[in-house]
Amino acid sequence: MSFPALQQYLSRLRDASQAVSQAAPQADSTLWLDQQGRAHGRYFNSTLTSAFQPIRTPETGSIVGVQGFMRSYSRNDTGLSIWKLLDTGATDEQSIELDRLCRLLHAVNFYRQPEMADYDLYLSVHARLLAAVDSNHGMSFRRVLDVLGLPHKKIVLQLPLIQPDQAWLMNYVADNYRRNGFRLAVNAADARQGLDLLEQVQPDVIKLDVREITDESATLDLLCVAGERNVNVVFKRVESTAVYEKLRKLGAQAQQTILAQGYLWDQPKASFAQQAGAGEPAAIATAGLES
Repeated sequence: MSFPALQQYLSRLRDASQAVSQAAPQADSTLWLDQQGRAHGRYFNSTLTSAFQPIRTPETGSIVGVQGFMRSYSRNDTGLSIWKLLDTGATDEQSIELDRLCRLLHAVNFYRQPEMADYDLYLSVHARLLAAVDSNHGMSFRRVLDVLGLPHKKIVLQLPLIQPDQAWLMNYVADNYRRNGFRLAVNAADARQGLDLLEQVQPDVIKLDVREITDESATLDLLCVAGERNVNVVFKRVESTAVYEKLRKLGAQAQQTILAQGYLWDQPKASFAQQAGAGEPAAIATAGLES
């Protein structure tokens, strides 16, 4: 699928980047392309770019989506996560600016790759942004996508873990994102909170950290109820075959297809082509990832 407006934008970036090397962007560049066509951005003195980790159906190895992670620039895709910049940003305005830059970079780096056409793009929403944006969450991102001629339906915005007293804020933000055309995923602290969020937020996706699966009965209930409502459950941070075997058995009991992501199968990479051939689980050292 081609996106003419995006191609025109990339062409302008390419023309403006001709004198820029991969490692030494011009000081006044906000967004530029490297020689491989990968988009980079600048936040203060940090050079940022995208990495993507697939969300898979492990039984078949097929990929249903990818999650975008923001990284400091590295030639070999081992750049550091900059997610904590949103924890420590000096002001809400600076955090909003960084968040918008991240979403733009992810959208450009995702849609520029034809291999991505059939998959969804999962993008995290930092907890600080829930309260920092006054109203109409998602409107700015929707406008960017409209200008670039990119479809909203491929975007799944991931809401962060919340405290019980933040339920009203979660519902308000979720309603804003829906009205702007985005699908929603919510992170659950455990399976029981996942069941509560199914009722409270009615998301398209529940994401659950496998390290928090301590109640297999509740996890089984979550899979069954979510399946009845056509809500996907994605298990994240799967890093061992033992954990995957536990998930596989729960899926079989619930008669639901398991969706999962983690270093058992994939490290985040810039190019989707690098991910497409991944199949057999491999033991990979873990590192901190944003939710």
